[in-house]
Amino acid sequence: MAIQTVGIIGAGTMGNGIAQACAVVGVNVVMVDVAQAAVDKGLATVSGSLDRLIKKEKLTEAQKVTALGLIKGSTNYEDLKSAQLVIEAATENHALKLKILKQVDELVGPEVIIASNTSSISITQLAAATSRADRFIGMHFFNPVPMMALVEIIRGYLTSDATHDAVKELAVKLGKSPITVKNAPGFVVNRILIPMINEAFFVLSEGIATAQDIDDGMKLGCNQPIGPLALADMIGLDVCLAVMEVYLEQFGDSKYRPCPLLKEMVAAGQLGRKTKRGVYSY
Repeated sequence: MAIQTVGIIGAGTMGNGIAQACAVVGVNVVMVDVAQAAVDKGLATVSGSLDRLIKKEKLTEAQKVTALGLIKGSTNYEDLKSAQLVIEAATENHALKLKILKQVDELVGPEVIIASNTSSISITQLAAATSRADRFIGMHFFNPVPMMALVEIIRGYLTSDATHDAVKELAVKLGKSPITVKNAPGFVVNRILIPMINEAFFVLSEGIATAQDIDDGMKLGCNQPIGPLALADMIGLDVCLAVMEVYLEQFGDSKYRPCPLLKEMVAAGQLGRKTKRGVYSY
């Protein structure tokens, strides 16, 4: 199936980023959100992002106009009927995603592929909420979407080869470098990344090194662009803790136990950049 129009549910950070990635390569987009204000904000974010690319001489004004013309903002789910692929990019809330997916499944044609941008929820479970488990898949984009090359393509238990191939072809068209993974908690990247961050908190709590030295060590010794503790502050310590708790529950393996220091900091409301205080102060 040639995917010419992509429907996106959610005009927030991930949704508008996916919309931009599609539009700049000539793919039509229908970006839907519950409120017009959210849609307008999403479109404004895309416009601002394209302006920055123009300043860096990576895009022309004419290309910006063309890209914006390919994005239709809407609050009406009916507009998704024109899409060959609908990507759910709503908040990472299981119940909300199930509600949205059921609604979309009943609305669009049986041949339409539905994907979720979830970073942690089982693709097989989400697919079961629809009537098209064979045409359901995970497309985990990374933030900021226009800049990050990776897309994790997650196959549910019943995802068909045709569905996988069509979505992979689109990802490549978007200029991304997709990897295909099986459905499992955390998929690949977060399965490795979040426990690494958790281990950095153990090292910090044991007084082995200062936060800055831990981060510098990982940057200089492992060629990471940002240290794990600074990255935790960017992600949100509460998010890191929640993911570790999911891993511990789903795997039943003590190696996924959250660091007590991480739990204490979250309890104290020191969540990172969004609260101006985490491992570091902002």
